[in-house]
Amino acid sequence: MMAQRIVFAFPGELDTPTGGYIYDRRIIGGLRERGWQVDLLSLGAGFPFPSHETVSQANELLKAIPIGRLVVMDGLALGVLPEAVATLAHDHTVVALIHHPLAFESGLSAGQAEAFRLSESRALTHASHVIVTGPSTARDLVRTFGVPAESIDVVCPGTARAPLSQGSGSETLHLLSVGSVTPRKGFDVLLAALQPLAELPWTLTIAGDLTRDERSGAQLKQDIVRFGFQKRVHALGVVDEDQLDRLYQSADVFVLASLFEGYGMAYAEALARGLPVIGTTGGAIPDTVPEGAGLLVPPGDVGSLTTALRKVIQDGDCRMRLSQGARVAAEQQPTWEQSVERFQAILTRCMSRSQSNNTSLPSR
Repeated sequence: MMAQRIVFAFPGELDTPTGGYIYDRRIIGGLRERGWQVDLLSLGAGFPFPSHETVSQANELLKAIPIGRLVVMDGLALGVLPEAVATLAHDHTVVALIHHPLAFESGLSAGQAEAFRLSESRALTHASHVIVTGPSTARDLVRTFGVPAESIDVVCPGTARAPLSQGSGSETLHLLSVGSVTPRKGFDVLLAALQPLAELPWTLTIAGDLTRDERSGAQLKQDIVRFGFQKRVHALGVVDEDQLDRLYQSADVFVLASLFEGYGMAYAEALARGLPVIGTTGGAIPDTVPEGAGLLVPPGDVGSLTTALRKVIQDGDCRMRLSQGARVAAEQQPTWEQSVERFQAILTRCMSRSQSNNTSLPSR
């Protein structure tokens, strides 16, 4: 049997250390292990605000894809290339992979958000099928972007089975936060929420790219100084997989004040290690962190986040209950093998449907 062959189109560099790119790499690797030929196609840097030159080059790259090839396109690029997607869809099966809608990104003006909504809505009308990484995103695409529910499948990220955290072994609690320092991750909210708790015994480690959003990175550094947290908050920047594992192993509590998540892979990783979680109700986070596994507060609500942090830092019984809840929740999460298997089944179905449609067309 001939190997199935697809093109996987994405913006920037595939090794970028964010949850979306980790998802892409895991799916690509899993498909290849199952015998699929996956041709990688980078559409250039700067998305979702690409230059005119990048857009022009991306159009040419997409036009060069052999006719009839199924194309999986990451939503970070697809949402700002509606004309290119429309052209591509004439002779290809296009599967959109949406991690979270571009219009829901934090820090956008109202005009930018609306422009993204219109652009992404147009692009999605040309996709043969849409894969999203969480049920919340599926609901958003139906309500806000007009995508038919029957055109959407959910393939949640997998979670590697990991050893349970051993904790810091100290009376000073080690709080861990993992995520690129961007407006959507809410690090300004987190530090403001910790400021009233300066008398309590805690330290915070932040593992995530400090350069992805220059303004957010600068603000984090300023807030650390402004609140006098130089010896308590450690912003490490990007860390490798081994170091991240060690950070999870030595953490007592996971906290991330995201304003919105399409799934929240870092939350899932924390649950897999049995860590008590403090987060928000933004986007899909309640789907990822069920009641009993974490304390979730409204996104951007500094006072409520302070209250949740105080509760978890001071109440050992609460931490134990949340830790037990995290372990139960982790058992319900899919493995990466299961996620790849589901992704593969959807692509196979799309290919079969495309071949059937082509066969039924009159010859020219």
